[in-house]
Amino acid sequence: MSDPTTHALFTCRRLSPDDIPAAQRLSAAIGWPHRREEWRFSARTGIGFVAEMAGALVGTVVCWMFGSDRATLGMLLVAPEHRGKGIGEALFARALDELGERDITLYASDAARPLCEALGFEACGALDQMQGAAFRPPLVALPTNERLRPLGARDTAQLVALASRASGLDRSLVLPPLLDLADGIALDRDGELLGFSLFRRFGRGFIIGPVVAGDAPDGVHAKALIRHWLALNEGALIRIDAPHGHGLDAWLSGLGIVRTETVVKMRRLADATRRRETDIADGALHQYAVIMQSLA
Repeated sequence: MSDPTTHALFTCRRLSPDDIPAAQRLSAAIGWPHRREEWRFSARTGIGFVAEMAGALVGTVVCWMFGSDRATLGMLLVAPEHRGKGIGEALFARALDELGERDITLYASDAARPLCEALGFEACGALDQMQGAAFRPPLVALPTNERLRPLGARDTAQLVALASRASGLDRSLVLPPLLDLADGIALDRDGELLGFSLFRRFGRGFIIGPVVAGDAPDGVHAKALIRHWLALNEGALIRIDAPHGHGLDAWLSGLGIVRTETVVKMRRLADATRRRETDIADGALHQYAVIMQSLA
């Protein structure tokens, strides 16, 4: 597909750094809290496209490639006054064309789900957006040979490996730029890195994610990695994007971090005739919280 692509009413082209202010205004107009910094991170780590009409930016989409066969897609936005004109469909098609023959994952709102299904995506899970002003969390006791410690410069390769194993996606191009924006804490057992969590500004407050840890009784590892940030930021607005199924909902809700929205996880296989399990995540590790919905 050529760049740019002209439609009857609008033009699609690649997102450029100069588009960030307009993209942020568009996301704010529909109630998304993303700051320019979030948009810059998305543009730096992914490939974006915008739709323009009469010189105004009226739509966006961003996609991310992980290795040669996997990708995620998100940040699909259309100005409310220009919906129903085929802009979202055109941007979606442009992103799919860019991604080629890859297994693609995305998170869809109820409004976007019909379009995703029409393009061959199927539901395969869900993600809860949890948010609140954290109360003082009780201490989470770790075993005597385990501790939390600050991340160091030499941890990056291990963090990438852990994040890739937990998500099933190669995080080598995404995690290092994220570390430039975030504070981090590591879970350590006698010098072995078992898990980690990152904390950064996001929207009107802060976000905890990713949170990567293995199975442990009562989720103690994940709780300790989350509790660390809550204890340091009492009263701050905290967001956690948590996949279904890891059992922290009741604990988080008891701390004042409650579910505010649920989105459906959907994916499309590169070859619809294949019958294989596409998740290659390490079953011994979990993402208790993701980086952000579009990168999950």
